[in-house]
Amino acid sequence: MTAAPPRRTPERAVVEAAARHLAAAGYRVYVDPDGTDYFDLVARRGDEVGLVEAKVGDRRKVLRQAVRRRAWGDWCAVVLTPERAARKLESATATGRLSAVGVWTTAEDTVRVLRPARPWGADAATDPFGPLKRRFRAVLDAVDRGELPSGVAWDGLLGEVRRASGGRWFSEWRLDELADGSD
Repeated sequence: MTAAPPRRTPERAVVEAAARHLAAAGYRVYVDPDGTDYFDLVARRGDEVGLVEAKVGDRRKVLRQAVRRRAWGDWCAVVLTPERAARKLESATATGRLSAVGVWTTAEDTVRVLRPARPWGADAATDPFGPLKRRFRAVLDAVDRGELPSGVAWDGLLGEVRRASGGRWFSEWRLDELADGSD
């Protein structure tokens, strides 16, 4: 008799654990707020906006997602299960530009922060994505006021969300990013 394979945690459970973790830290959380599953989780506390991408095991894909979404939030984090995948990602991105991405893991409904998320490096005056972040906050304000029901696709509200880079892919780094000189 062969043993049953270990039961995989559904990605939705990982997102919900991250949402509870952030809510406990005082954030307002929005799970799949745009109704298209483009944003797994948006967290807001005051004017600060964070983005969390979740995956079950696919550390490279979740990292790409976080990098592509960096224009919309002040910080990005990824939450992975199993912990081994999260630790590999944390180690592989310990230095350089990707070290700003927070790396979290979850097990048994608990989130552990392996590396906290940091801002991408630009201050508000020099942030190349400042206009996009302001538009994103305006949409979140509309959601909070009840002007946008949850689950409504935002495609027409923010323009083409996936092309916020102005035609470039987000995997490319802008020369004016990370003005602090880090690489």
